[in-house]
Amino acid sequence: MAVAKKKKWSEYMWIVSATYLILGFFNIMFAWIGLLCFFIPLILSIANGRKTYCNRFCGRGQLFAMLGKKFKLSRNKDVPKWMKTRWFRYGFLAFFLTMFMLMIWNTVQVFRGAATLREAVTLLWAFRLPWEFAYHGTSFSPWTAQFAFGFYGVMLTSSVLGMITMFAYKPRSWCVYCPMGTMTQLICMAKHPAEAKNPDSVKSLADLAKKGEVTFTAKSS
Repeated sequence: MAVAKKKKWSEYMWIVSATYLILGFFNIMFAWIGLLCFFIPLILSIANGRKTYCNRFCGRGQLFAMLGKKFKLSRNKDVPKWMKTRWFRYGFLAFFLTMFMLMIWNTVQVFRGAATLREAVTLLWAFRLPWEFAYHGTSFSPWTAQFAFGFYGVMLTSSVLGMITMFAYKPRSWCVYCPMGTMTQLICMAKHPAEAKNPDSVKSLADLAKKGEVTFTAKSS
């Protein structure tokens, strides 16, 4: 009788991602925790030149995989070719960073006293949703709350986009154009320039996502 393989703790990171989104409905200040999902992937890639976070610790990718595979919520179709191209992935990264900087600017305006706190979350960069029910005041400056509203909007938007592409295509299709995945991929390519130029050694994010992988393969120095 085969013994069931014991799961590693890192395989339960989807719980963290789901909990984060839920907490944002109760207290918007929990949005600050999401900064870990920004800094940890970059730090790991800079440290070891690998997409360690994407491969092992990305709770969002795990959540999409579980919903798509276990609960059969994915059509399991290949993503369109244009979505795999560099111009789209880099273009989406540029757009994402532009929107992120706009969010920072709004936070700075509140910090300077040039604008008042807006208790709303912007979804898909276009729809402003009233979110005052999740704000219960803070002992810190109002700008901290403004950042929380803006940052949660970014996280919620990326989750919704991931859900849409999960339903329409393969479960982890979000990995094809995930801004953090693109940035860590660029870091890996910068740390392994010789391997990045060798098509036999490096697979693109799009090809890896088709198999549910997001590994940057490079020979150890």
